[in-house]
Amino acid sequence: MGQVVAVCISEIKGVQKRNVHTANFIEDYGIEKDAHAGKWHRQVSLLSFDKIEDFKAKGAEIKDGDFGENLVVTGIDFRNCSIGTRFRCNEVILELTQIGKECHNGCEIFKIMGDCIMPREGVFTKVLHGGTITEGDDLEII
Repeated sequence: MGQVVAVCISEIKGVQKRNVHTANFIEDYGIEKDAHAGKWHRQVSLLSFDKIEDFKAKGAEIKDGDFGENLVVTGIDFRNCSIGTRFRCNEVILELTQIGKECHNGCEIFKIMGDCIMPREGVFTKVLHGGTITEGDDLEII
């Protein structure tokens, strides 16, 4: 079981997300007010807190949402999950649809650090059942 450390959104595409601490997740859409929400397979992105901390240990000055992640979660290594894995947080149910992604050229983190973990560590889900997620909530694999 994991725990949600941050809930992040951006209201426009192409900018880093910011921690809003709580958000409404809408079935088959994503997070309310997040620019990446929509009827597609990458409605919500998740990243392991531990992977972010490992990256920070290399000297990266980053904050929650800087990788474009919606949820930062401690206690789960998402790279060990497979497509179709389902997660529950309160009444919200998410289904893993993609592991990693092709990073667009020249993201700010890559420009500074010469590396970015989102392409290999981030995972993407769609919302099967909506509800609210807040920092501190438990996230479990079901």
